[in-house]
Amino acid sequence: MNAKRKLTAYFILLLLAVAFAPLAANAADMYVYFGTHRSGPGIGFSLAHFDTETGALTKPQFIMEAVEPAFFVIHPDGKHLYTCNSAQPGSVSAYEIDPKTGRLTLLNQKPAGGADPSYIALDKASRYALVANYQGGNIAVLAIKPDSSIGERTAFAQHTGSSVNPQRQTRPFAHSIIVDPSNRFVLVADLGVDKVFVYRFNEKDGTLTPNDPPFAAVKPGSGPRHVKFHPNGKWVYLINEIGSTVIGFNWDGTKGTLTEFQTVSTLPEGFTNTSTCAELEIHPNGKFLYGSNRGHDSIIVFAVDQATGKLTLVEHVSSQGKTPRNFAFDPTGRWIICSNHGSNNAVVFRVNETTGKLTQTGQPVEVPYPFCERFLPVP
Repeated sequence: MNAKRKLTAYFILLLLAVAFAPLAANAADMYVYFGTHRSGPGIGFSLAHFDTETGALTKPQFIMEAVEPAFFVIHPDGKHLYTCNSAQPGSVSAYEIDPKTGRLTLLNQKPAGGADPSYIALDKASRYALVANYQGGNIAVLAIKPDSSIGERTAFAQHTGSSVNPQRQTRPFAHSIIVDPSNRFVLVADLGVDKVFVYRFNEKDGTLTPNDPPFAAVKPGSGPRHVKFHPNGKWVYLINEIGSTVIGFNWDGTKGTLTEFQTVSTLPEGFTNTSTCAELEIHPNGKFLYGSNRGHDSIIVFAVDQATGKLTLVEHVSSQGKTPRNFAFDPTGRWIICSNHGSNNAVVFRVNETTGKLTQTGQPVEVPYPFCERFLPVP
């Protein structure tokens, strides 16, 4: 009797395994979108497939012509994509995603409010798109309409001032913009004036008001680029393009204030050649922080002290290309895809979730002038 029960249970498990095998395979398949930072015929967005089990990345296929799609984000609904178009005079575009094919359909395009928009983000409710205009030295907020297209502008702020670098900091250059975990504050890294601006954000009408104090100043000549919150919401990290440093701040979510607690270099000791920083990402488990060096052409890995937020160097890893711009974690947190803008390729790295270390997987995949990459599960 026991033998019959065991045999019956075995066949039931076997049938379940067969039934759910296609679902498991499908769950491992991801779309990966790449933007080409150029304009012209046959240039815009391309689409690849990524296997989260093996780390295999297919060669991207061109799917949509677009003018200089720079930084872009995918809506949490998985059905819409929003991008900056950095060509003059600067615009933002909304696309609908076909879940069956991953292809894009342009919904509309709106002025970004300034030249060379370099960063776009959504608020926590995904009701507004927030844009940092690099050449304009300003920021804008635009409503997202019920049909997911981009609506009218609800806020605009022009930065003023300069800093010490005579080539890079003669005026403001707003480089990134994000909302805090509470959706009540907006942080803006401005490369030109060496400040992280803080605004109060009204999620009901999309308006911005300067906080008190209105900014946190950093060491002159740093060149703030991208700013990110730690998953615990208590720490904020800023990567500085010109100074090749990462600064850690304590975040007061009630007052909207930043208090610096550490500055670390992203470059190896003794490195004297020219290099600038680009992207900053924090592992979903909150234990590791990653940054890209353009010139040294590497990804730096830091361990994050879970009690203090302080960073400790783990390693520098070659990006396996030139000018690594942006990189992103896949949804499992086990992989990073890095775009090498200067060598027209994308490289997959396996992430050791215990040590934070990276190991290249497979060969670099050809991508023309890649600027940004984003994952989306295949239905």
